[in-house]
Amino acid sequence: MQRQNRLGQSRQFNYVYRRGKRASCKELSLLYVRSNQKRVGFSVSKKVGVAVVRNRTKRRLRECVRPLLPQMRGGLYVFVARPGAAECPFEVLKTRVQQLLRKVEAYPVNAEGKKRS
Repeated sequence: MQRQNRLGQSRQFNYVYRRGKRASCKELSLLYVRSNQKRVGFSVSKKVGVAVVRNRTKRRLRECVRPLLPQMRGGLYVFVARPGAAECPFEVLKTRVQQLLRKVEAYPVNAEGKKRS
């Protein structure tokens, strides 16, 4: 994921945590705030596992979001991984990310590639 699409500073994360619209599932939670820019951040706590597991989880989440980025609406996104995300198969994780984006109405394209009405 390119630097211009990353949430970097702690204050950006705090802003999304305070103002964000939340959607959750068993493995993930998504916070979304509408904005002109499109930036994505990932939060994986120590409850998920040791450093190796947390980093792998973040890499997998980044790879789930990367191909969806062009269709996503402008906004600030924070994906929060829960402990179940570490053991979740990649395809299931990818589906969960898409479901959460649709829940917060940030991903206007359905599976067939047609615009939602």
